[in-house]
Amino acid sequence: MYAPERQQEILRLARDGGRVDVVSLAEEFQVTAETIRRDLKTLDRAGLLRRVHGGALPAGRLDFEPDLAERESTAADEKDRIARAALAELPADGTVILDAGSTVARLAAAVPPGATLTVVTHSLPTAARLADHPGIQLHLVGGRVRHRTRAAVDAWALRAYGEIRADAAFVAANGFSAAHGLTTPDLAEAAVKRAAVAAARRVVLLADSTKHGQEHFARFGALADVDLLITDSGLSPDDAAAIEQGGPEVVRA
Repeated sequence: MYAPERQQEILRLARDGGRVDVVSLAEEFQVTAETIRRDLKTLDRAGLLRRVHGGALPAGRLDFEPDLAERESTAADEKDRIARAALAELPADGTVILDAGSTVARLAAAVPPGATLTVVTHSLPTAARLADHPGIQLHLVGGRVRHRTRAAVDAWALRAYGEIRADAAFVAANGFSAAHGLTTPDLAEAAVKRAAVAAARRVVLLADSTKHGQEHFARFGALADVDLLITDSGLSPDDAAAIEQGGPEVVRA
């Protein structure tokens, strides 16, 4: 079977089943996993599939939201580099908002022992990483906790962010682009992200390059709302320049 024929069949399987995975496809077509990854990359670039950890989804699935374990394991090295680069953006003795997101949680885990900060977060994983830090005054925002992200949402969370003003907010997004701004699959989560952005003097977006060009159901901001994007070197210089035209400075870690 030629590659275009195999890719067409992969696309059919993804549309029929809602998802495909690398291991099953390699067995199905009797090829290596690396060959399947190249096929998925080709289909992703064509806008026909969207690559996720271990496989791919049909491009039209704007409501798809990976669970916490999958997000933690996806692009782990890139997220670690982004988190380390973000440390330089923490204000000395200042107040920061830490959004729910696997890269933001990595930033929390990387805060050095000697740092002194006031941190506000609605993310349980992020709060857990900072709960024993000696120099952190930690404020945990309450609300209904979404099982998929372990983040507090709804009225309590919105009210809390409406009552504070922070030096900086470090936010996450499932997708970002010049055309569609910052997006995430869930409306309630988007509302809290929007409130966190509004509560900060400076907004830093932490997002790995696989999220560039992705579009999800709920929009919570525009690139113009972001002061700095920290991503990885997978974002091309041309794409970085286009994003900077939309407002934020771009750092490729």
